[in-house]
Amino acid sequence: MKYSASSAAPARGQNVLIEGRRKTPVEIFLEQLNDPLIFILMMAAAVSLLLGEVYDAAIIGVVILLNSTVGMIQQGKAQRALDALKQLTSPTALIRENGHLHEIPARDLIPGDVVCLDAGRQVPADLRLISVSSLKVEESALTGESMPVEKDLKDHNQAFMSTSVTYGRGEGIVTAIGMDTEIGRIAGLISEAPSETTPLQRRLADLGRILGILSVILCALLFVIAVLQKRDLMEMLITAISLAVAAVPEGLPTVVTMVLALSVSRMVKVNTIVKRLPSVETLGCVSVVCSDKTGTLTQNRMTVTACWTDGQFREASRLDPERSQVFLEGFTLCNDAVSDGDSRIGDPTELALLDLARRYELTRPGLEQTRPRIGELAFDSGRKMMTTLHKKNDGTISYTKGSPDVILKRCNTIWEMGQIRPLSLSGRRRIEEALYTLSARALRVLALAMRTGDTRPSEQNLTFLGLAGMMDPVRPEAARAVESFRQAGVRTLMITGDRSDTALVIARELGIASRPSDCISGPGIDVLSDKEFSHAVRHLKVFAQVSPEHKVRIVRALKAAGEIVAMTGDGVNDAPSLKAADVGVAMGITGTDVAKNAADLILTDDNFATITRAIAEGRGIYENIKKAVLFLLSSNFGEILTMLTAILLNFGSPLKPAHILWINLITDSLPALALGVDPGDPEHFMHRPPRPRNENLFAGGGLACTLLYGFLIALISTAAFLQLPVSLLLSRELPLTPSHLRLLLQSPELLTRCQTYAFTVLGISQLFHAIGMRDVETSIFRTPPFTNGLMVTAFCIGISLQVLVTEIPCFVTAFGTCRLSIAEWGRLILLSATPLLAHELLLFRLPFKTALSQPEAAEAHR
Repeated sequence: MKYSASSAAPARGQNVLIEGRRKTPVEIFLEQLNDPLIFILMMAAAVSLLLGEVYDAAIIGVVILLNSTVGMIQQGKAQRALDALKQLTSPTALIRENGHLHEIPARDLIPGDVVCLDAGRQVPADLRLISVSSLKVEESALTGESMPVEKDLKDHNQAFMSTSVTYGRGEGIVTAIGMDTEIGRIAGLISEAPSETTPLQRRLADLGRILGILSVILCALLFVIAVLQKRDLMEMLITAISLAVAAVPEGLPTVVTMVLALSVSRMVKVNTIVKRLPSVETLGCVSVVCSDKTGTLTQNRMTVTACWTDGQFREASRLDPERSQVFLEGFTLCNDAVSDGDSRIGDPTELALLDLARRYELTRPGLEQTRPRIGELAFDSGRKMMTTLHKKNDGTISYTKGSPDVILKRCNTIWEMGQIRPLSLSGRRRIEEALYTLSARALRVLALAMRTGDTRPSEQNLTFLGLAGMMDPVRPEAARAVESFRQAGVRTLMITGDRSDTALVIARELGIASRPSDCISGPGIDVLSDKEFSHAVRHLKVFAQVSPEHKVRIVRALKAAGEIVAMTGDGVNDAPSLKAADVGVAMGITGTDVAKNAADLILTDDNFATITRAIAEGRGIYENIKKAVLFLLSSNFGEILTMLTAILLNFGSPLKPAHILWINLITDSLPALALGVDPGDPEHFMHRPPRPRNENLFAGGGLACTLLYGFLIALISTAAFLQLPVSLLLSRELPLTPSHLRLLLQSPELLTRCQTYAFTVLGISQLFHAIGMRDVETSIFRTPPFTNGLMVTAFCIGISLQVLVTEIPCFVTAFGTCRLSIAEWGRLILLSATPLLAHELLLFRLPFKTALSQPEAAEAHR
């Protein structure tokens, strides 16, 4: 049988969802260069080449290449990890052709193929059903609803790609494949949501623009000074380039990229794959986590939680095995599901009943050895029940399970205290009250009855055995995660396709919501304007009966309200909202490929609690990056002040261009990287509110910190530069005037030694400064140095490199320095330790105490 079509059928192999074109390694590499700081470095390198400063240009080029290579490698690792996840499943399809059944790869289906469905199979394409037998399809990946949909040949005669058959059998004709399917349509919505820059990217871009403007101003200022002082214009151009390079922290792009890359490696260990490096940082300022319910906050596994049998309520874990023997046996035998270890096939409600029986050491295969099934009446939507007939030693027994209302109408007796008794009017009222109580807890309730002595299955004059209430239980760790989010000032919102009452019960159990007013349904969203919804979304906590379009609207409303949004999900219906959120988090095991492709992060363990660790990591990363940025800027500010002071006084340059690059690219980069990976206490980070969206890198006293240490580094570097001329003037009893100092510095030998002093102090002082910047609120004597082994290594390497350029002849020649005595080294190291001494003294009164912590403004923002 073939599906008629006016156009030629497509070739086999096209039943796949089309991904966006993958970027080539060259494109990924070039993408890393799209950064304002990188642009400034490129301009500095170009001007250096024009001036013949090949060495300086080469050093800048190495930094640019290192930054781009690290970013390219990390994105490649993330893509390979994602590809490995996709290989975990490779769906197939069972088709009927010429009267024979064939199993083929699902990607080879074409419209017109007849596909056979049975329990446990995934629907491989969109189908129009032509035969069904108690067919139920679980469509939560598409609709978000946790309960399977019963199919028929009238109103529910379609099955959709990527949904799963949980019960029964059926056949259908392929009507759509690939991007033409319903799932393909939803996947197409993803392209409508453009990728946005992260807060860190925006802050660094702002910083790059500021530094770029500063570089231009410095260059212009120096040319004015050169004209006024009648200096050599070419010499001043070289000096201007040096100052421009000093203004730009060349190591910053590399440090930020490497810090994010190293954090990605750490997050892999906590079951999180990061597809985009900046997404890790964005997690740190997330103020709202929107989570899909089914499979994310819940286990996506129906579980019997409460029962009513023998006239009493019992929690499922506290049944009396002897008094509930008939009740448990009935639900186990009147069952078509299969649960054997990891193999679980069948309707979720029937699997839940088998799990209940297993608690009391009852299994369907074990019971059927003594009570084999000899007849049945299959479930259908008209009767709303099913019956199985079993043989036993003294005759037969049949069990009927289904809708409580239908079952109760067919019962005239009840099983109590091990006996069959007439079902009185008061007994019926007790059953109805029990049903109301279970339903009020948003449980799905099934009733069970029995009948003995029949040769055929019968559903009349039954004996009522009891009720079983079940639900998709919450993940135990999810409630703890919600509480952690609350302490961290992060709101948790539940978004689901289930009914409002069911969603609210789960939300209460998780601690997300407590009142019906906290919940809104999809139809309720539809009647609100965008402005009204943006206002209402500030107070809502549960969104029920929502469509994929609703989810996107929720995310956009939250963002319009000033929130930074993380969205979690696993289904195709979650993909558009994952893309629209600031951070999309997909499930790696149960998540569909469409959801994984749309997300920024993938949880390989499908554990909602993993997000708390990811947010703590993101907050720690931002703190570390902020420390690194302030360290680099204060150090470079010190270099600028040192150079500018000497030039304004018409002295010789205290630093050569090679000196500045050496300090920025070697001495700065290693300590900055050590600050970037400084270990922190996750609990400490999770007891702070999230950062406001508009917080800049200098918030909370960061600017004061930068200026103070910049002035201090410039002061001691200038002091080191003028130490010898001042000593000579004092020894000759000459007045300390700029003209006398200027005259002495005209000596090439003296100028070289003075530059070596300034170069050494400027470099080593930044190493001491880095140690203090680990924690501006804590003494170094209370911060064990070996908790950050990289900082110790960076300090030792920095000292060694400074010794290298002043003591090894070939480096002395290349950098234009001179060799120093032991006494000179001692004096310069003591002077270089001034920033660390200042750090300890400032602990008594910190004007920027919160420079590297969350400011009080963040609490006000919440």
